Amino acid sequence: MRSNRAKLRAVSMAATLPMVAGALALGIPAAHAADSPARDVLKGTKPFWATAKADKGATSNSAQVNAKVYLAGKNAAGLAAYAKAVSDPSSPLYGKYLSAKKVQTRFGATKAQVAAVKSWLTSAGLKVTAVTTHYVAVSGDVAAAEKAFGAQLHNFAKGSKTYRAPAQAASVPEGLKDAVLTVTGLDNAPHMASHDDTLPPPDAVFRNSGPFSSYFGSRTASTLPDAYGQKIPYAIKGYTGKQLRAAYGAGKYTGKGVRVAITDAYASPTIAFDAGTYAQKNGDAAWKTSQLHQALPDAYTRTTECKAAGWYGEETLDVEAVHAVAPDADVTYVGAASCFDDDLLASLSKVVDNHLADIVSNSWGDVEANQTPDLAAAYDQVFQLGAVQGIGFYFSSGDNGDEVANTGTKQVDTPANSAWVTAVGGTSLAVGKGDKYQWETGWGTQKATLAADGKSWTNFPGAFTSGAGGGTSKTVAQPYYQKGVVPDALAKVNGSTTANRVVPDISAIADPNTGFLVGQTQTFPDGSQQYSEYRIGGTSLAAPTIAAVQALAQEAHGGKALGFANPSIYAKYGKQGVFHDVTDNPTGSGLAVARVDFANGLDAKGGLLYSVRSLGKDSSLSATKGYDDVTGVGSPADGYVASYAPKK
Repeated sequence: MRSNRAKLRAVSMAATLPMVAGALALGIPAAHAADSPARDVLKGTKPFWATAKADKGATSNSAQVNAKVYLAGKNAAGLAAYAKAVSDPSSPLYGKYLSAKKVQTRFGATKAQVAAVKSWLTSAGLKVTAVTTHYVAVSGDVAAAEKAFGAQLHNFAKGSKTYRAPAQAASVPEGLKDAVLTVTGLDNAPHMASHDDTLPPPDAVFRNSGPFSSYFGSRTASTLPDAYGQKIPYAIKGYTGKQLRAAYGAGKYTGKGVRVAITDAYASPTIAFDAGTYAQKNGDAAWKTSQLHQALPDAYTRTTECKAAGWYGEETLDVEAVHAVAPDADVTYVGAASCFDDDLLASLSKVVDNHLADIVSNSWGDVEANQTPDLAAAYDQVFQLGAVQGIGFYFSSGDNGDEVANTGTKQVDTPANSAWVTAVGGTSLAVGKGDKYQWETGWGTQKATLAADGKSWTNFPGAFTSGAGGGTSKTVAQPYYQKGVVPDALAKVNGSTTANRVVPDISAIADPNTGFLVGQTQTFPDGSQQYSEYRIGGTSLAAPTIAAVQALAQEAHGGKALGFANPSIYAKYGKQGVFHDVTDNPTGSGLAVARVDFANGLDAKGGLLYSVRSLGKDSSLSATKGYDDVTGVGSPADGYVASYAPKK
């Protein structure tokens, strides 16, 4: 899906545009590779899976292509450098953000660049279908696309299916190399993300059965078998905002004056009612008038492919979690037209172009093996444009641990692998009586079911079911802020002598067995729609929780934007009282909870399912003392939010 940034280009348009114009004046299509050897290769536009072995031959010339040519802007290298400088606490430019208008003036594409790109594309026979500040969209047949991009399009086997892709990297005329960042859409494999819920999508009703604990350990499963030599507590009903605020050091802060955006696909039609009802029922502050906004596309697409209704629960979780932890923050939900990358990227661009918020929570992604560097370049450009304005992006790290059980290959998730976002890992959280923080482990679950005689757990501790995503990127180099904090044993893997990006950066509650209570309108078997509550988790919960904590921190910071937070987060690493250093099995005795679930997801009529869920068992990943690839630097402790307050 998304990975390395494309090559940054800094050649002056003043020197190169006349060459393109001259070629067009002579009737020579500057875009045609055969007409001019002067081409600039767009690295990463040939997917990794488009190999000679998988090649099934040329694509029909008449087949249709829809592509987007992303614009590099006036100074791509300068954009990256400025984004780094304003994000680094040690830089004299730290916090000196630019307005959206100034960003466009300083780094955006010029009218001349856009005109040159359009002329090149149309001269090759492609039709321009849209022009934005970020890209020029075109459509046309394969023959025209091949002419424009100087690359043959072939059909390639990818798994059990066949997709179109360039047989070699695409290129652009030399005269446009500083105007074009990359092109997407030349391959037609599905580039789509999924949300990270670990429970079934709640378009049909889902409820948890009891018994429950109201806080960790409040109710013991005394009639069920032991685990790790002792009786274990029932899973909690679901933590509420009051408990999470206490666990992560909210103190007096509420996020007042801070704007948080949430991006997902589609939009829940009942979100205002559900969020308001949930807050009232669970002790959160009531939503104020105009505190919750939505920015939605004109129409939705690919609703069947993306299972649109399943995204409603994701939006509900994100909105309710942010409000529960930062009850006075202003929340804007930005819904994408689909779960495909181009549409999700458009929703992120909408946040940046209109500066809708300073903090952006994103609970979606894909595995790194599905990423393509062309999309990575487009994503990273948006993240850099955001950083320059003081906007920080927070992405869930995934719910399948090292992804081996899910994909057969050890890998991280994306866009969490980007060096320009904060990747949020997951924990299992114990909040005790009186909302007292007890401990956290790295989130990783093993499940064993109750034996038929009710006297033991079958094959205890059971198989791995889910856990926080993490590990080492295969495609993204180690960012400067991880140096000296992330151990070489994690950054340099498989004999590599160079260090790569390690995920995550920070973590928060994610285990659905120690999860968050959510309220949503659901469809019941009789066809009625009713508000109902259930417990949920995943790094889909961790991301909005950290986004909300960052809203508290921004308030503590005097309301001034924190921007891209990673350099600051890593600079705080090791300071006393700032982070909980999360480790597996912190009690030393083995940790587990008992769960009782409705077999039909609704009531006891279909029977009950009993299981034991062991905590801190994340595939091959481990939460260890210091930085680790399950929880990053750890979770926010009592001193985290306060650490952003100006020094007196």
